Amino acid sequence: MRNSPIFEYGDRIQLTDVKGKIYSFTLKVNGQFHTHLGWIEHSNLVGLSEGRIVETTGGLKYLAFKPLYADYVLGMPRGATIVYPKDSAYILGLADIKNGDKVLESGIGSGALSIAILQAIGDSGHLHSVERREEFAITAQKNISEFFGQTPSNFEVTVCDLAEFNSNMKFDRVVLDMLAPWEHVDLAAKVLRPGGVFISYVATTTQLSNIAEALRSQPSFTEPQSLETILRPWHHDGLAVRPEHRMIGHTGFLTISRKMTDGQIPLVKRRRPSKGKYGLPNDENVE
Repeated sequence: MRNSPIFEYGDRIQLTDVKGKIYSFTLKVNGQFHTHLGWIEHSNLVGLSEGRIVETTGGLKYLAFKPLYADYVLGMPRGATIVYPKDSAYILGLADIKNGDKVLESGIGSGALSIAILQAIGDSGHLHSVERREEFAITAQKNISEFFGQTPSNFEVTVCDLAEFNSNMKFDRVVLDMLAPWEHVDLAAKVLRPGGVFISYVATTTQLSNIAEALRSQPSFTEPQSLETILRPWHHDGLAVRPEHRMIGHTGFLTISRKMTDGQIPLVKRRRPSKGKYGLPNDENVE
């Protein structure tokens, strides 16, 4: 069980050495963790609680925990680029994905975002993931099953193009992590309940422009909002406090909108036009 602090066979375990290097593996019967200075029998770890110092036969010491979500997804096998924890956390927050929600996700990738959604919706929610590449779906399902210890009963995968997806279920949230989400805005409008949330994750400004304009052109959605997240870690050692030399900059753009009640037309945000956007005023001349 993931909530148990006691290590059992089948659990993912994370060992951290004095330099902060992390080693992660699954506890198996007759398994061993080998280092350059001795080894640890998996059987010696089973029954211990998290937060223990464990030692190899050669005297190397490690701090033992079960991996957190961020630790696990950054180290798991990948079939496609993952949604980084900083973005998945923002997706959950912006889209207000919570216990009991029914979520449609397209673009399962390696399963990182799927894991985050499944943790948020709990046992009473439902996640339906659509992925057109079977090899990605297989890798993602393996990662999800290993993280939870089994495949969650409220998780469903369909291997097909999203344009071919057909469901009578009304979803609370639609999350699209794909190359051309603007092609599926009409489908999102069809499957979302009134008040439901649409959110997309794209990498480039061209994609961002396309999805924003597609949402504005679809009368079922409110004015879209877009943003990106930038993560800057900090170093602190006594009074030596400064930003780390390396940071996680741009990974992707998030665009969010909400579904209107059928028959209602969204209010259009009034903006002052950019200077020169509509040509010059009649009383101005340019030589």
